[in-house]
Amino acid sequence: MNEPIRFAIVGTGFRARAFCTLAAALPDLFDVSAILPHRPLDDNDRAALGLPVAGDLGELLGTRPGFVLTTAGPDATPDLMRELTDRGVPALAETPPALDESTLQALWRDVGSRGLVQVAEQYPRHPMTAARIAAVRSGLIGTPTSAQVSMTQTYHAVAILRALLGVGLTDADVRATTHTAPLVAPVSRAGWTRDREEHPTVTTTATLDFGDAIGHYDFTEGQTRNPLRASRVLVRGSRGEIIDDALTRLVDETTVVTSGFERRQTGLHHDFEAPELDQISLDGSVLFHNPYVGARLSDEEIAMASLLEAMGRWVADEGPEPYPLADAAQDQLLGLAIRRASETGASVRVVREAWAA
Repeated sequence: MNEPIRFAIVGTGFRARAFCTLAAALPDLFDVSAILPHRPLDDNDRAALGLPVAGDLGELLGTRPGFVLTTAGPDATPDLMRELTDRGVPALAETPPALDESTLQALWRDVGSRGLVQVAEQYPRHPMTAARIAAVRSGLIGTPTSAQVSMTQTYHAVAILRALLGVGLTDADVRATTHTAPLVAPVSRAGWTRDREEHPTVTTTATLDFGDAIGHYDFTEGQTRNPLRASRVLVRGSRGEIIDDALTRLVDETTVVTSGFERRQTGLHHDFEAPELDQISLDGSVLFHNPYVGARLSDEEIAMASLLEAMGRWVADEGPEPYPLADAAQDQLLGLAIRRASETGASVRVVREAWAA
């Protein structure tokens, strides 16, 4: 693409500001045409955004964005998707696309067949996660049969599990339990809490049985930002397994080899390059290369930029769908099943929905 990817944003919250910051870091690649607040803004808010502020959706679309990114919250997302698709505008919806099963089903009935909605599910695009997915898909551990993710909540974790296992929009049996235990939460979205007290904190574990593969979900409240709870990933296959940053596999009849995912991070020690991720490799083969070298992005920002770029290319008919509404609806449906199973103690059966047809 010769011109920057031009998009507009609905919402002014945490995610909207994060995407604005990202676009400012990559001005040759992204251009935010305008932003439509979901709440009244004062002059300080407007100055902090540094972007044209639209008064309504019509004015926002008048800035001629290639697509609209919605970050106004999942309660507002379904109606925004309907209005944008009614106007023929491609949309990138915030996760999750709807809060409950019936709203998901209604949203799909209204907009699913129009092919204009993608969802901003960036977690499978995180560099190390993307490298693990690439290793699995290359066949290094054979056929993936089970995976465990302890990293992020419900629908995000399900997206990673399904990508690692290669599971599509299929039926599943979901079982879940919860456990409450004391835990310190030293960091929140606002920064260091300076709170050293132990608070009752819920951990949810779940099993998602897809038939030929099983997913294991493990998440503690606040884990995403809590440095006292590390992320963990396990993928087991017919010829080996991945445990976090190590891959063990059978290479011939009598030889088992363990290799490490090697992350090359520049700007360390006497390296005078910018501090950022360069690549992730395994046995000399690069599984992930940072496409935004020079912008000094975090892993989260790399994933977000990759998603935005994929959306822009899809809108321009230059690439595949970044994350279809059908996949995001399935992730949320399974996430809701985890919650319901944990609350009731009963197994929850998830069957094929209209988006899986």
